[in-house]
Amino acid sequence: MLFAGASEPFATAAEPKPAPPKPAAAQDGYVLNDSHFHLTNYIQEGIDVHRFLELMGDKVGRSALFGIPLQQTWSFANTGDFAPTYYLQTDAPLYYYSFTDAFIAMQYRSLSKAEQARLDPMITGFNPADMYAADHIRRVLTTFPGVFTGIGEFTIHKEFVSAKVAGETASLTNPALDRILDFAAESGLVVLLHNDIDMPFPKPGQDPYPAAQLREVLMRHPRTTVIWAHVGLGRIIHPVRDQLGIIDRAASIPGLDHVFFDISWDEVAKYIVASPESIAATAELIERHPDRFLFGTDEVAPANQKAYLKVYDMYAPLLARLKPETRRLLLRGNYERLFDAARTKVRAWEKEHVK
Repeated sequence: MLFAGASEPFATAAEPKPAPPKPAAAQDGYVLNDSHFHLTNYIQEGIDVHRFLELMGDKVGRSALFGIPLQQTWSFANTGDFAPTYYLQTDAPLYYYSFTDAFIAMQYRSLSKAEQARLDPMITGFNPADMYAADHIRRVLTTFPGVFTGIGEFTIHKEFVSAKVAGETASLTNPALDRILDFAAESGLVVLLHNDIDMPFPKPGQDPYPAAQLREVLMRHPRTTVIWAHVGLGRIIHPVRDQLGIIDRAASIPGLDHVFFDISWDEVAKYIVASPESIAATAELIERHPDRFLFGTDEVAPANQKAYLKVYDMYAPLLARLKPETRRLLLRGNYERLFDAARTKVRAWEKEHVK
């Protein structure tokens, strides 16, 4: 059975939290919000933000908005005249591309106020192994006040990607990450963090040490709102032993009540809807913690609305198992609560720090 076994990275016991108050039902008719969307790809190409709003249409009310913080090098020595558009198409390295933040800001500023209200731009163009990364984030906020709501998606451990990034490898034990999370708490920025729950091809029986390291980082930053992207899964990062148990325990620890879980990406959806058993087990987990999960697509510059909503369609069997209020929180309510709070806090920080 999927998600079976035992593991202890998040083993602290705790009394269950009381259920959150139920927000008022939305009246605008939108079906979902998207906690995870890339406007551009690994060579910083994509779709115009106006086109993205067309794809959102009358289905998606709001969306987080970001590019990809890494640029794929086109190394003639490696691929010749072939210009790679994806990181798996070449052995050439990736490097951090800070201009992505200015690009996203200008795309956002090209919209009307009503259109802007549907988007929450995120800062991504920094190296999380650089102690100056927090200074970059502060500089982006003060350069583009009124634009950004959060940080991310940015990556610490990611299958294949981490090893290709030029320079120092990002790490959960690097104090540069602590500086980033500290500034997020100060400014109110919500954080969307990608960190695989395990390393590729672990030894049989090996505990997923990235999960244990992640727990320690998150416990050190209780004032920072963190969304764990894809609940740590990937193409070859399969659910570890007791995957759902790890998430259940993490959601039950009072010291981690600032941590939320994003189930974006078709690679994640394929695990969850793999069997009636995996669907039922995931639905039970979300029902136990209805205020902690967010839906996202993780689409990258989709060509049309059907492609954009592919992950939502994949989750139909899971959504059908959820109670109406739990489904609403997953698809819309939790996004609105977290990102509305972040908007308010960040605008207040800007008012104090931007002359």
